Amino acid sequence: MRLRNALLTATFIGGVLTLAHSLATAQALSTGIELFNRRCGGCHALDRDKEGPRLGDVYGRVAGSVPSFQYSGALKNAKITWDDKSLDEWLTDPEQLVPNNDMAFHLENSKERREIIAYLKQSAGK
Repeated sequence: MRLRNALLTATFIGGVLTLAHSLATAQALSTGIELFNRRCGGCHALDRDKEGPRLGDVYGRVAGSVPSFQYSGALKNAKITWDDKSLDEWLTDPEQLVPNNDMAFHLENSKERREIIAYLKQSAGK
């Protein structure tokens, strides 16, 4: 009986933790979408080029490699693969990471950068 109660309690706690994690993930995704739309959406979309290149599948992609977008020579030759570190450096100061690129925007708030990067990472393959 004690073992059964312990197993039921563990199962219940596991379910609650899974639900809490799912809710936190959904909230983070919602925040990432909102920040992406507010901070990046003027120039970028996930599924089409705008003033900037499409950012769907940017996570893991080599910089300057969307064939339909005309990148600066500096970005085409940068040989950067976009991951957490490179995206964070890029959003912090694009000119520092790749001098003479065409993106003037930067994002000083590290929390906002993390949320946007998490959203882009989650959006890969969609």
